[in-house]
Amino acid sequence: MPSISKEYGVYRVRIRCRDLPNVSKIFKSKTDARIWGEKTERAMKLGLLSPDQDCTLQDLLVRYGREVTPAKRGAPQEQSRLNKLCQQHIATIRLSNLNSNHVAQFRDSRLKTVCGTSVVKDLSILSLVIKTATTEWGFKLPSNPVVAVKKPTENKARDRRLADGEYEQLLKECGKRKNHWFKPLVVVALETGMRRGELLSLEWKHVHLDKNWAHLPMTKNGDGRDVPLSRRAMDELQALPRDISGVVFPLSISALRGLWDRSLKRADLRDLHFHDLRHEATSRFFELGLNMMEVAAITGHKDLKMLQRYTHLRAEDLARKLQ
Repeated sequence: MPSISKEYGVYRVRIRCRDLPNVSKIFKSKTDARIWGEKTERAMKLGLLSPDQDCTLQDLLVRYGREVTPAKRGAPQEQSRLNKLCQQHIATIRLSNLNSNHVAQFRDSRLKTVCGTSVVKDLSILSLVIKTATTEWGFKLPSNPVVAVKKPTENKARDRRLADGEYEQLLKECGKRKNHWFKPLVVVALETGMRRGELLSLEWKHVHLDKNWAHLPMTKNGDGRDVPLSRRAMDELQALPRDISGVVFPLSISALRGLWDRSLKRADLRDLHFHDLRHEATSRFFELGLNMMEVAAITGHKDLKMLQRYTHLRAEDLARKLQ
């Protein structure tokens, strides 16, 4: 049984368990001291957590972001998600107290503000962080509380296509921004179907203007690929100023997001994401008559199912082929 004594206006908890180091901690509230003492002693006796491991979930999230995330290809996006999770109430819960009920409450709370797909991604990273703590960092937890929680239904795949006149209006507004690289970036995105991260990391040393193609040494699926450049894309690239960094489009994700949002607002375009340009490009490749293998070679999709998510052919275009 933990012993609690009052010392200089605070309450000190002392826990003594056979074959384990003595543990003590100070609290302002006697109730908090008692609750912590009982739960910590139980965890120690069960061998679930050593005292120095009974940290908050936030501590694990921060450690994961420091030690694991930087080695991933999508490090910026994952770090952003980790930072947002650290701001949630669930991050303040200690591992000795964390259970599936806390995770379920977090899920339901998040669903009030974000879509189901975002919540699934949140739960996935939480589960991965806890799994890493138990398999690689020596944390002894009875189970992963995220695994037992039902995942929400993910959103249907987006099928947003550019309507007549929308692309021209978008480019008109993009051209009004003072950034030299923004409008060309939008044009190249639609002409090539490259992902945002691929465009922002593209370097001049991998762009072969004399042969009309660009090389991406590392992509989302782990492989490199060569992307053909249309005449429109070539014209935009040839007219670009060269930045000392060697990067074709020296823009940060946050800068691009700001430029994109302002352009959409002034062009009065609704529900259009930057990633929809990749979707539009992929659909246009099919409409140009390219076959499945040719489109996959350009976009980097590895399976038909994933490629179909980005392919929404216009009914009127298909009807013309049936005439």
